[in-house]
Amino acid sequence: MRFSESPLETDLPKGVRDFLPLKAAKVEYLQQQLQQVYVAWGFRPVITPQLEYLDVLGRGFGEGLEDRTFRFDDRQSGRLLTFPPDMTPQIARIAATRMNELPLPLRLCYSGRVLRHTEQQAGKDRDIFQSGVEMIGLDSPEADAEMIAMAVESLAAVGAQEFTIDIGQVEFFRGVMDGLPLDDHLAGQVADAILRKDSSELKGLLEQSELKDSVCEEILALPRLYGGREVLQKAEKTVSNERSRRALDGLNQVLDVLDVYGVLDHVTIDLGELRGLNYHTGITFQGFLPGVGHTVCSGGRYNNLTEKYGFPAPSTGFTFSLLNLLFALDKGLDELVVPSCDLLVFSTGENLRAAQKLACQLRKKGYSVTRDILDRTQEDALEYGRIMNYRFMAVVAGEEQDVEVISVLTGKQQLMSWEQLNQSNFEL
Repeated sequence: MRFSESPLETDLPKGVRDFLPLKAAKVEYLQQQLQQVYVAWGFRPVITPQLEYLDVLGRGFGEGLEDRTFRFDDRQSGRLLTFPPDMTPQIARIAATRMNELPLPLRLCYSGRVLRHTEQQAGKDRDIFQSGVEMIGLDSPEADAEMIAMAVESLAAVGAQEFTIDIGQVEFFRGVMDGLPLDDHLAGQVADAILRKDSSELKGLLEQSELKDSVCEEILALPRLYGGREVLQKAEKTVSNERSRRALDGLNQVLDVLDVYGVLDHVTIDLGELRGLNYHTGITFQGFLPGVGHTVCSGGRYNNLTEKYGFPAPSTGFTFSLLNLLFALDKGLDELVVPSCDLLVFSTGENLRAAQKLACQLRKKGYSVTRDILDRTQEDALEYGRIMNYRFMAVVAGEEQDVEVISVLTGKQQLMSWEQLNQSNFEL
Protein backbone atom coordinates (compact mmCIF):
# COMPACT_ATOMS: atom_id res chain seq x y z
CA MET A 1 0.00 0.00 0.00
CA ARG A 2 1.43 3.37 -1.01
CA PHE A 3 0.61 6.47 1.04
CA SER A 4 0.31 9.93 -0.43
CA GLU A 5 3.50 11.95 -0.19
CA SER A 6 1.57 15.08 0.78
CA PRO A 7 1.45 15.73 4.54
CA LEU A 8 -1.72 14.88 6.41
CA GLU A 9 -3.94 17.71 7.56
CA THR A 10 -3.21 18.47 11.19
CA ASP A 11 -6.28 20.64 11.78
CA LEU A 12 -8.90 19.33 14.15
CA PRO A 13 -12.55 20.39 14.36
CA LYS A 14 -12.97 23.52 16.43
CA GLY A 15 -13.46 22.84 20.11
CA VAL A 16 -11.50 19.56 20.31
CA ARG A 17 -7.81 18.87 20.89
CA ASP A 18 -5.08 16.27 21.19
CA PHE A 19 -3.40 15.67 24.54
CA LEU A 20 0.26 14.74 24.30
CA PRO A 21 1.89 12.73 27.14
CA LEU A 22 2.59 15.61 29.55
CA LYS A 23 -0.91 17.14 29.29
CA ALA A 24 -2.50 13.70 29.34
CA ALA A 25 -0.57 12.83 32.51
CA LYS A 26 -1.79 16.05 34.14
CA VAL A 27 -5.43 15.31 33.26
CA GLU A 28 -5.02 11.79 34.62
CA TYR A 29 -3.45 13.17 37.82
CA LEU A 30 -6.37 15.56 38.33
CA GLN A 31 -8.86 12.72 37.83
CA GLN A 32 -7.05 10.49 40.30
CA GLN A 33 -6.79 13.18 42.99
CA LEU A 34 -10.46 14.06 42.70
CA GLN A 35 -11.47 10.40 42.72
CA GLN A 36 -9.57 9.85 45.96
CA VAL A 37 -11.58 12.62 47.63
CA TYR A 38 -14.89 11.21 46.35
CA VAL A 39 -14.11 7.72 47.60
CA ALA A 40 -12.98 9.08 50.98
CA TRP A 41 -16.45 10.62 51.39
CA GLY A 42 -18.17 7.33 50.55
CA PHE A 43 -19.07 7.96 46.90
CA ARG A 44 -19.07 5.00 44.52
CA PRO A 45 -18.06 5.27 40.85
CA VAL A 46 -20.37 4.62 37.91
CA ILE A 47 -19.42 4.60 34.22
CA THR A 48 -21.91 6.09 31.78
CA PRO A 49 -22.27 5.27 28.06
CA GLN A 50 -21.14 7.70 25.38
CA LEU A 51 -24.30 7.10 23.32
CA GLU A 52 -27.89 7.37 24.54
CA TYR A 53 -31.34 7.53 23.00
CA LEU A 54 -32.26 11.19 22.64
CA ASP A 55 -35.93 10.71 23.60
CA VAL A 56 -34.87 9.07 26.88
CA LEU A 57 -31.90 11.08 28.08
CA GLY A 58 -33.31 14.30 26.63
CA ARG A 59 -36.09 14.37 29.23
CA GLY A 60 -33.60 15.90 31.65
CA PHE A 61 -31.81 18.33 29.36
CA GLY A 62 -33.82 21.52 29.76
CA GLU A 63 -33.32 24.59 27.58
CA GLY A 64 -29.65 24.99 28.45
CA LEU A 65 -28.61 21.65 26.98
CA GLU A 66 -31.27 20.82 24.41
CA ASP A 67 -29.88 23.21 21.79
CA ARG A 68 -26.28 22.11 22.40
CA THR A 69 -26.78 18.41 21.76
CA PHE A 70 -25.19 16.38 18.96
CA ARG A 71 -27.80 14.02 17.52
CA PHE A 72 -27.93 11.54 14.65
CA ASP A 73 -29.91 8.56 13.32
CA ASP A 74 -29.24 5.05 14.62
CA ARG A 75 -29.24 2.60 11.70
CA GLN A 76 -30.04 -0.31 14.00
CA SER A 77 -33.07 1.05 15.80
CA GLY A 78 -34.20 3.92 13.59
CA ARG A 79 -34.26 6.18 16.66
CA LEU A 80 -32.30 9.35 17.29
CA LEU A 81 -29.09 8.94 19.27
CA THR A 82 -27.18 11.61 21.15
CA PHE A 83 -23.71 12.12 22.52
CA PRO A 84 -24.52 13.19 26.09
CA PRO A 85 -23.86 16.93 26.59
CA ASP A 86 -23.63 16.57 30.38
CA MET A 87 -23.18 13.68 32.79
CA THR A 88 -25.62 14.72 35.52
CA PRO A 89 -28.72 13.70 33.46
CA GLN A 90 -27.03 10.35 32.85
CA ILE A 91 -26.50 9.81 36.57
CA ALA A 92 -30.13 10.80 37.20
CA ARG A 93 -31.30 8.30 34.57
CA ILE A 94 -29.15 5.53 36.05
CA ALA A 95 -30.38 6.24 39.59
CA ALA A 96 -34.02 6.39 38.47
CA THR A 97 -34.08 3.33 36.22
CA ARG A 98 -31.29 1.01 37.41
CA MET A 99 -30.89 1.75 41.12
CA ASN A 100 -34.41 2.71 42.19
CA GLU A 101 -34.84 -0.32 44.46
CA LEU A 102 -31.71 0.42 46.51
CA PRO A 103 -32.00 2.25 49.85
CA LEU A 104 -31.43 5.99 49.71
CA PRO A 105 -29.32 8.02 49.66
CA LEU A 106 -27.22 7.06 46.65
CA ARG A 107 -23.74 8.55 46.60
CA LEU A 108 -22.36 8.27 43.07
CA CYS A 109 -19.26 9.70 41.41
CA TYR A 110 -18.07 9.76 37.82
CA SER A 111 -15.39 10.92 35.42
CA GLY A 112 -15.82 11.11 31.66
CA ARG A 113 -16.25 13.17 28.52
CA VAL A 114 -19.27 14.83 26.93
CA LEU A 115 -19.82 16.67 23.65
CA ARG A 116 -21.63 19.99 23.21
CA HIS A 117 -22.42 22.22 20.27
CA THR A 118 -20.97 25.71 20.59
CA GLU A 119 -21.27 28.81 18.46
CA GLN A 120 -18.82 28.68 15.56
CA GLN A 121 -16.77 31.67 16.73
CA ALA A 122 -17.19 31.13 20.46
CA GLY A 123 -13.76 29.54 20.97
CA LYS A 124 -15.19 27.15 23.56
CA ASP A 125 -14.52 23.46 24.07
CA ARG A 126 -16.95 21.01 22.53
CA ASP A 127 -15.16 17.97 23.95
CA ILE A 128 -15.59 18.49 27.70
CA PHE A 129 -13.92 16.49 30.48
CA GLN A 130 -16.09 16.21 33.58
CA SER A 131 -15.56 14.77 37.04
CA GLY A 132 -18.07 15.02 39.84
CA VAL A 133 -20.48 13.56 42.36
CA GLU A 134 -24.24 13.29 42.76
CA MET A 135 -26.12 12.58 45.99
CA ILE A 136 -29.60 11.21 45.31
CA GLY A 137 -32.26 11.04 48.04
CA LEU A 138 -31.29 13.66 50.64
CA ASP A 139 -32.79 17.13 51.05
CA SER A 140 -31.09 18.78 53.99
CA PRO A 141 -28.70 21.63 54.74
CA GLU A 142 -26.07 19.11 55.86
CA ALA A 143 -26.19 17.39 52.45
CA ASP A 144 -25.77 20.76 50.72
CA ALA A 145 -22.87 21.61 53.03
CA GLU A 146 -21.23 18.26 52.32
CA MET A 147 -21.10 19.08 48.59
CA ILE A 148 -19.43 22.43 49.23
CA ALA A 149 -16.96 20.96 51.73
CA MET A 150 -16.06 18.23 49.25
CA ALA A 151 -15.47 20.81 46.53
CA VAL A 152 -13.11 22.70 48.85
CA GLU A 153 -11.27 19.50 49.76
CA SER A 154 -11.05 18.53 46.09
CA LEU A 155 -9.47 21.85 45.12
CA ALA A 156 -6.92 21.47 47.89
CA ALA A 157 -6.20 17.89 46.75
CA VAL A 158 -5.28 18.99 43.20
CA GLY A 159 -2.87 21.60 44.51
CA ALA A 160 -4.93 24.80 44.37
CA GLN A 161 -3.51 27.32 46.84
CA GLU A 162 -6.01 30.18 46.64
CA PHE A 163 -9.60 29.69 45.61
CA THR A 164 -13.13 30.72 46.52
CA ILE A 165 -16.49 28.99 46.47
CA ASP A 166 -19.33 31.42 45.71
CA ILE A 167 -22.62 30.25 47.24
CA GLY A 168 -26.00 31.38 45.96
CA GLN A 169 -29.62 30.53 46.80
CA VAL A 170 -32.07 30.68 43.91
CA GLU A 171 -35.06 30.28 46.26
CA PHE A 172 -34.14 33.61 47.84
CA PHE A 173 -34.51 35.31 44.45
CA ARG A 174 -37.71 33.43 43.64
CA GLY A 175 -39.19 34.61 46.92
CA VAL A 176 -38.48 38.23 45.98
CA MET A 177 -39.94 37.83 42.48
CA ASP A 178 -42.85 35.54 43.36
CA GLY A 179 -46.18 36.93 42.18
CA LEU A 180 -44.82 40.21 40.84
CA PRO A 181 -46.68 41.67 37.83
CA LEU A 182 -43.77 41.28 35.37
CA ASP A 183 -44.07 39.64 31.96
CA ASP A 184 -41.62 36.85 31.17
CA HIS A 185 -39.44 39.03 28.94
CA LEU A 186 -38.98 41.80 31.50
CA ALA A 187 -38.48 39.26 34.30
CA GLY A 188 -35.71 37.64 32.25
CA GLN A 189 -34.04 41.01 31.67
CA VAL A 190 -34.21 41.76 35.40
CA ALA A 191 -32.61 38.41 36.27
CA ASP A 192 -29.85 38.96 33.68
CA ALA A 193 -29.06 42.44 35.04
CA ILE A 194 -28.87 41.03 38.59
CA LEU A 195 -26.55 38.25 37.41
CA ARG A 196 -24.24 40.79 35.76
CA LYS A 197 -24.54 43.05 38.83
CA ASP A 198 -25.50 45.95 36.59
CA SER A 199 -27.39 48.13 39.07
CA SER A 200 -27.83 50.96 36.59
CA GLU A 201 -29.55 48.76 34.00
CA LEU A 202 -31.58 47.06 36.72
CA LYS A 203 -32.89 50.40 37.97
CA GLY A 204 -33.88 51.36 34.43
CA LEU A 205 -35.76 48.10 33.92
CA LEU A 206 -37.65 48.48 37.19
CA GLU A 207 -38.68 52.00 36.21
CA GLN A 208 -40.52 50.43 33.27
CA SER A 209 -42.59 48.32 35.67
CA GLU A 210 -45.46 49.22 37.94
CA LEU A 211 -43.88 47.73 41.04
CA LYS A 212 -44.13 49.42 44.42
CA ASP A 213 -41.08 51.32 45.60
CA SER A 214 -40.56 48.89 48.48
CA VAL A 215 -40.47 45.95 46.08
CA CYS A 216 -38.05 47.75 43.76
CA GLU A 217 -35.76 48.38 46.72
CA GLU A 218 -35.70 44.64 47.50
CA ILE A 219 -34.78 43.82 43.90
CA LEU A 220 -32.18 46.59 43.65
CA ALA A 221 -30.47 45.23 46.76
CA LEU A 222 -29.79 41.81 45.19
CA PRO A 223 -26.58 42.68 43.26
CA ARG A 224 -25.12 44.15 46.46
CA LEU A 225 -25.77 41.07 48.61
CA TYR A 226 -22.25 39.73 48.12
CA GLY A 227 -19.56 39.01 50.69
CA GLY A 228 -19.10 37.11 53.94
CA ARG A 229 -21.65 35.73 56.35
CA GLU A 230 -22.72 39.27 57.28
CA VAL A 231 -24.56 39.32 53.92
CA LEU A 232 -27.28 37.14 55.43
CA GLN A 233 -28.03 39.76 58.08
CA LYS A 234 -28.35 42.44 55.40
CA ALA A 235 -30.59 40.14 53.37
CA GLU A 236 -32.88 39.48 56.35
CA LYS A 237 -33.41 43.22 56.74
CA THR A 238 -34.06 43.62 53.01
CA VAL A 239 -36.80 41.05 52.40
CA SER A 240 -40.14 40.44 54.05
CA ASN A 241 -41.52 37.41 52.18
CA GLU A 242 -41.56 34.00 53.86
CA ARG A 243 -40.04 32.09 50.92
CA SER A 244 -36.85 34.18 50.93
CA ARG A 245 -36.61 33.99 54.71
CA ARG A 246 -36.80 30.18 54.60
CA ALA A 247 -34.03 30.19 52.01
CA LEU A 248 -31.86 32.35 54.28
CA ASP A 249 -32.54 30.06 57.23
CA GLY A 250 -31.41 27.04 55.19
CA LEU A 251 -28.31 28.90 54.03
CA ASN A 252 -27.46 29.75 57.64
CA GLN A 253 -27.66 26.06 58.54
CA VAL A 254 -25.35 25.20 55.64
CA LEU A 255 -22.81 27.74 56.86
CA ASP A 256 -22.99 26.29 60.39
CA VAL A 257 -21.97 22.89 59.01
CA LEU A 258 -19.23 24.42 56.85
CA ASP A 259 -17.91 26.10 59.99
CA VAL A 260 -17.58 22.66 61.59
CA TYR A 261 -15.71 21.42 58.52
CA GLY A 262 -13.38 24.43 58.80
CA VAL A 263 -13.82 25.66 55.22
CA LEU A 264 -15.58 29.01 55.70
CA ASP A 265 -12.40 30.90 54.78
CA HIS A 266 -12.92 29.75 51.19
CA VAL A 267 -16.62 30.67 51.05
CA THR A 268 -18.29 33.81 49.71
CA ILE A 269 -22.05 34.48 49.72
CA ASP A 270 -23.60 35.83 46.51
CA LEU A 271 -27.40 36.15 46.64
CA GLY A 272 -27.35 37.76 43.20
CA GLU A 273 -25.90 34.58 41.65
CA LEU A 274 -28.68 33.28 39.40
CA ARG A 275 -26.94 30.84 37.06
CA GLY A 276 -29.03 27.72 36.66
CA LEU A 277 -32.17 29.55 37.78
CA ASN A 278 -34.39 27.29 35.67
CA TYR A 279 -32.61 24.13 36.84
CA HIS A 280 -31.58 24.49 40.47
CA THR A 281 -34.03 24.43 43.37
CA GLY A 282 -32.00 25.83 46.25
CA ILE A 283 -28.31 26.18 47.11
CA THR A 284 -25.94 26.76 44.17
CA PHE A 285 -22.18 27.21 44.19
CA GLN A 286 -19.22 27.79 41.88
CA GLY A 287 -15.48 27.41 42.36
CA PHE A 288 -13.03 30.08 41.17
CA LEU A 289 -9.24 30.29 41.04
CA PRO A 290 -7.30 33.58 40.77
CA GLY A 291 -6.68 34.83 37.26
CA VAL A 292 -9.10 32.39 35.63
CA GLY A 293 -12.27 33.79 34.13
CA HIS A 294 -14.08 30.45 33.98
CA THR A 295 -15.44 28.45 36.87
CA VAL A 296 -13.51 25.28 37.60
CA CYS A 297 -16.48 23.62 39.31
CA SER A 298 -20.17 24.24 39.77
CA GLY A 299 -22.93 22.53 41.64
CA GLY A 300 -26.01 22.82 43.78
CA ARG A 301 -29.41 21.37 44.56
CA TYR A 302 -31.68 20.09 41.78
CA ASN A 303 -34.72 18.32 43.23
CA ASN A 304 -36.72 17.87 40.01
CA LEU A 305 -34.35 15.98 37.69
CA THR A 306 -34.75 12.30 38.62
CA GLU A 307 -38.53 12.75 38.51
CA LYS A 308 -38.24 13.27 34.75
CA TYR A 309 -36.98 9.69 34.55
CA GLY A 310 -39.82 8.35 36.71
CA PHE A 311 -38.20 8.44 40.15
CA PRO A 312 -38.86 11.57 42.27
CA ALA A 313 -35.92 12.13 44.62
CA PRO A 314 -34.19 15.24 45.97
CA SER A 315 -30.66 15.56 44.65
CA THR A 316 -27.51 17.65 44.89
CA GLY A 317 -24.02 17.44 43.46
CA PHE A 318 -21.20 19.20 41.67
CA THR A 319 -19.06 18.86 38.55
CA PHE A 320 -15.46 19.83 37.86
CA SER A 321 -14.39 20.94 34.40
CA LEU A 322 -11.04 19.18 34.14
CA LEU A 323 -9.88 21.37 31.26
CA ASN A 324 -10.63 24.59 33.16
CA LEU A 325 -8.85 23.07 36.15
CA LEU A 326 -5.88 22.12 33.96
CA PHE A 327 -5.70 25.63 32.51
CA ALA A 328 -5.74 27.15 35.99
CA LEU A 329 -3.15 24.81 37.53
CA ASP A 330 -1.01 23.91 34.51
CA LYS A 331 2.31 25.44 35.63
CA GLY A 332 1.96 24.28 39.22
CA LEU A 333 1.38 20.72 38.02
CA ASP A 334 4.80 20.70 36.33
CA GLU A 335 6.35 19.98 39.73
CA LEU A 336 3.85 17.24 40.58
CA VAL A 337 3.41 15.44 37.28
CA VAL A 338 6.32 14.18 35.19
CA PRO A 339 5.48 11.44 32.70
CA SER A 340 8.49 9.17 33.09
CA CYS A 341 9.59 5.55 32.90
CA ASP A 342 11.85 3.98 35.53
CA LEU A 343 14.34 2.08 33.41
CA LEU A 344 15.60 1.71 29.85
CA VAL A 345 17.40 -1.64 29.41
CA PHE A 346 20.22 -1.52 26.83
CA SER A 347 22.13 -4.60 25.67
CA THR A 348 25.77 -4.46 24.52
CA GLY A 349 25.92 -7.96 23.07
CA GLU A 350 24.18 -10.00 20.43
CA ASN A 351 22.60 -12.30 23.02
CA LEU A 352 19.55 -10.32 24.15
CA ARG A 353 18.21 -12.91 26.60
CA ALA A 354 19.91 -11.31 29.61
CA ALA A 355 18.43 -7.86 28.88
CA GLN A 356 14.99 -9.33 28.24
CA LYS A 357 15.17 -11.39 31.44
CA LEU A 358 16.17 -8.36 33.52
CA ALA A 359 13.31 -6.31 32.08
CA CYS A 360 10.83 -9.06 33.00
CA GLN A 361 12.18 -9.39 36.55
CA LEU A 362 12.01 -5.68 37.28
CA ARG A 363 8.49 -5.29 35.87
CA LYS A 364 7.34 -8.00 38.26
CA LYS A 365 8.72 -5.86 41.08
CA GLY A 366 6.49 -2.97 39.97
CA TYR A 367 8.92 -0.85 37.95
CA SER A 368 8.11 0.54 34.53
CA VAL A 369 10.77 -0.91 32.21
CA THR A 370 11.42 -0.60 28.49
CA ARG A 371 13.79 -2.76 26.40
CA ASP A 372 15.78 -0.62 23.98
CA ILE A 373 15.08 -2.76 20.94
CA LEU A 374 16.67 -0.51 18.30
CA ASP A 375 20.20 -1.33 17.09
CA ARG A 376 22.06 1.81 18.18
CA THR A 377 24.97 2.99 20.27
CA GLN A 378 24.91 3.33 24.01
CA GLU A 379 25.29 7.11 23.66
CA ASP A 380 22.27 7.31 21.33
CA ALA A 381 20.23 5.17 23.69
CA LEU A 382 21.13 7.43 26.63
CA GLU A 383 20.15 10.52 24.63
CA TYR A 384 16.82 8.88 23.83
CA GLY A 385 16.37 8.23 27.56
CA ARG A 386 16.97 11.91 28.34
CA ILE A 387 14.49 13.15 25.77
CA MET A 388 11.80 10.64 26.77
CA ASN A 389 12.16 11.19 30.56
CA TYR A 390 13.60 7.85 31.69
CA ARG A 391 15.07 7.83 35.19
CA PHE A 392 17.79 5.22 34.63
CA MET A 393 19.44 3.18 31.90
CA ALA A 394 20.77 -0.31 32.59
CA VAL A 395 23.58 -1.53 30.35
CA VAL A 396 23.47 -5.36 30.25
CA ALA A 397 26.28 -7.52 28.87
CA GLY A 398 25.21 -10.94 30.18
CA GLU A 399 23.46 -12.79 33.00
CA GLU A 400 26.64 -13.51 34.91
CA GLN A 401 28.05 -9.99 34.59
CA ASP A 402 27.41 -6.87 36.65
CA VAL A 403 25.02 -4.33 35.17
CA GLU A 404 26.01 -0.70 34.71
CA VAL A 405 23.17 1.51 35.96
CA ILE A 406 23.28 5.13 34.76
CA SER A 407 21.19 7.99 36.13
CA VAL A 408 19.79 9.61 32.99
CA LEU A 409 19.42 12.98 34.72
CA THR A 410 22.84 13.26 36.40
CA GLY A 411 24.95 10.81 34.41
CA LYS A 412 26.13 9.12 37.62
CA GLN A 413 27.07 5.47 37.10
CA GLN A 414 27.16 2.41 39.36
CA LEU A 415 27.95 -1.27 38.78
CA MET A 416 25.37 -3.55 40.37
CA SER A 417 25.04 -7.32 40.56
CA TRP A 418 21.76 -8.97 39.57
CA GLU A 419 21.07 -9.64 43.25
CA GLN A 420 21.57 -5.95 44.06
CA LEU A 421 19.28 -4.98 41.20
CA ASN A 422 16.51 -7.16 42.60
CA GLN A 423 16.83 -5.39 45.96
CA SER A 424 17.43 -1.84 44.70
CA ASN A 425 15.12 1.13 44.72
CA PHE A 426 17.17 2.72 41.92
CA GLU A 427 18.24 5.82 43.76
CA LEU A 428 21.70 6.96 42.64
